[in-house]
Amino acid sequence: MQTKIVATLGPASMNPETMRQMVAAGVRIFRLNFSHSDAAYFVPAIKTIREIESEAGVPLTALGDLCGPKIRIGEVEGSPRQVNKGEYLHLGLPEERPAKSELAFIDLDIPELLAGLAVGMPVNLSDGLLQFKVAKVVKADRLFELEAQNAGFLSSHKGIAFPGKHHPMPALTQKDIKDLHEGIDVGIDAVALSFVQSANDVADVKEHIKAHGTWIPVVAKLERQNAVENLDDILKVTDVVMVARGDLGLECPIPELPIIQKKIIRACRHAQKPVIVATQMLLSMVHNPIPTRAESTDVANAILDGADCVMLSEETAIGDYPVETVKVMRQISDEAVGYYLERIEGPFAPKKERNPAKYLAYAASLLANNVDSPALISHTVSGDTARLLSSRRPAQPIYALTPDTRVLRALNFAWGVKPRLITGDDRRHMDRVEEYVEANPDFTAGKPVVITAGRPTPGNPSPGTNEIKIYYK
Repeated sequence: MQTKIVATLGPASMNPETMRQMVAAGVRIFRLNFSHSDAAYFVPAIKTIREIESEAGVPLTALGDLCGPKIRIGEVEGSPRQVNKGEYLHLGLPEERPAKSELAFIDLDIPELLAGLAVGMPVNLSDGLLQFKVAKVVKADRLFELEAQNAGFLSSHKGIAFPGKHHPMPALTQKDIKDLHEGIDVGIDAVALSFVQSANDVADVKEHIKAHGTWIPVVAKLERQNAVENLDDILKVTDVVMVARGDLGLECPIPELPIIQKKIIRACRHAQKPVIVATQMLLSMVHNPIPTRAESTDVANAILDGADCVMLSEETAIGDYPVETVKVMRQISDEAVGYYLERIEGPFAPKKERNPAKYLAYAASLLANNVDSPALISHTVSGDTARLLSSRRPAQPIYALTPDTRVLRALNFAWGVKPRLITGDDRRHMDRVEEYVEANPDFTAGKPVVITAGRPTPGNPSPGTNEIKIYYK
């Protein structure tokens, strides 16, 4: 199972038996959505995850997804109210509501979002179904006149978006900080940060994790156009990326979204950072036992683009068929991965760059093909070696042996990686790998396997991976 499946837990899937069936069907990462709950709510689920992990003998990852700043308008008089194309409305702070005006008023009690809003800028409401442009600045940073670009219904408390506009608001709210620390206390293995705009947002959450006295990987959710524009900087600091197509589709033009997705996935693989594709992948299966043809194609195309993980949201959280949905996604994945490997015709060669670690991973992948190795096996303390091997997209599974349970569960995000826990000791890393091969019935006696490890030398006591070996059991 090269492409990993992320499933969101909710009322439809919190039952332990349902979770067991989802793991048997292919789930390796469970998403815990903190938008609607707190850490205490997920304590039973995390306990079940650890029990299933022990029973099944495979590492499972509990991903805490922080809510982020919720941006919603206030009460709309006469809600829901019909808006016609070309109609004008007022948008402003509550205290700026005009005393005498025939125009409907949309109040937004977040001054930072209105600062710098100018004529011609787009404003979207109701999940992008209502689109406006700023026609007039009535009072700078406080009150504006909008022109409707299409018709639709305007309701109270709906989300509002300002595509392309930078907001001087941190991605990490006070609720997020509380949920993060309490989530770590109850045992989350990774955290997803919503509405990332820059690398500073990721650095901020990492500082909180460090202050907690631990390390867990951070997933940067790309939901803002600014995040796409700052992708290179974000990739330098984040551990994982999520293409959150719901909110990203509100920020970016819908026709451009497929190409944006492809560019993000490609950039992530070049940076050796796992990438998750999320939102509405098999949405019709919330109420139907089979997906639409378009959804099946969408999942397959994300995998053919090179996604490390594909994610289910409502489908498993509130859907009628959570287990069946996972099975369908697994079936689509298996078919798509077979064609993907056929199409790329061997592991990806590195670009012309001075990166010995990446070339070593490429060489190991080539060697595995040449000797018909059933797997690539690596010893990794930080997870970097396994991610480098994964980025080359070898046809063989990658057994990543690590003595760190945090790294073990973090590696569930990486394409093709089978994380395995081993005991740390003073022996050479290569010795530990060879011992694992000898004890593992997955490997046949007399059959060559390609293994990688690190061996310190007098001139370099901490070399990382610097050995490749063909080992016969």
